[in-house]
Amino acid sequence: MEAIVTGPERRQRITAEIMERTGIDEAMIERLVRGFYAKVRQDAVLGPVFEARIADWEPHLAQMCAFWSSVALMTGRYHGTPMVKHQPLPIDAGHFDRWLELFEQTAREVCPPEAEVHFVERAHRIAASLELGIAGAQGVMLGVGERFRRNQAGAV
Repeated sequence: MEAIVTGPERRQRITAEIMERTGIDEAMIERLVRGFYAKVRQDAVLGPVFEARIADWEPHLAQMCAFWSSVALMTGRYHGTPMVKHQPLPIDAGHFDRWLELFEQTAREVCPPEAEVHFVERAHRIAASLELGIAGAQGVMLGVGERFRRNQAGAV
């Protein structure tokens, strides 16, 4: 008779498989998150957006570690609402492009190749999803391949 696998057991198996295949662990996630946000805070494009909203960085970094643990390792540690948090921000395609550029750069510096690919693929999906959601919140319906620019008709 085959044993019944519970949700938490299944999640643990998936997480273990990803860790084995990519080498990603919580320590790597923390190095990636801290390295990335160190770059963001110094960046002329992204720094002001974050500095205007984050006074105490430690809780934000802890939340981002939980987020990336959930995204990269399927741990289920993050329980936030990223779309709701990002919709009111004064950001558009240029911000997402810069975010991806800095994220990819940090992933290359911090991660072995398998882990880098794993993180970067997910970062691209996240950026595309958030950009689409922000555009929609501004009344802009993007077509396939279109990007959101705040100067588009109707966008503020």
